[in-house]
Amino acid sequence: MTTTFIVIHALSASGVILLAPLQILRRTKDRRHRFIGRSWVVLMYAVCVSGMFIYTLTGSFTVFHALAIFTFCTTTLGVINIRRGRVRSHVFNMVGSWLGAITAGAFAAFVPGRVIPEVAVEDPMLLWTIIAVVVVLTTLWAVYVLRFVRTDEQRFAGSPAAAEAEPEAV
Repeated sequence: MTTTFIVIHALSASGVILLAPLQILRRTKDRRHRFIGRSWVVLMYAVCVSGMFIYTLTGSFTVFHALAIFTFCTTTLGVINIRRGRVRSHVFNMVGSWLGAITAGAFAAFVPGRVIPEVAVEDPMLLWTIIAVVVVLTTLWAVYVLRFVRTDEQRFAGSPAAAEAEPEAV
């Protein structure tokens, strides 16, 4: 059962790490930003919850479990802050959660005895296949959202209210 949680944890964390730069670097914080952001939050929650079921290091509660709880809280605060219009606090919480995920990912990737280094040595082809699949799926998701999810302006452009608001050409 632990292996299942490790897989969920690793795949979700990879999505979190890959989607965040798109969110941060895009200039417009529109409907697409919210769409990707909501999927990012779901992935971050999956990382935190699945992490609570992984006890491969010591067999007991560790600092990583505490960090998962902390990250769950900061991500939730980020959602609450944006709903209350506190953009600066939202950015602080979300970027902080992402940087924490990168730090934890680096620890998981480079510290001997962890799953990623073991797989890299025992079956590097499997590791690179998993990485490629995660990158491709995350990219496809981002391209889908950016290509097919309409922006706020596009969404309302065809509505009857928008047609009434536009003056007629003379």
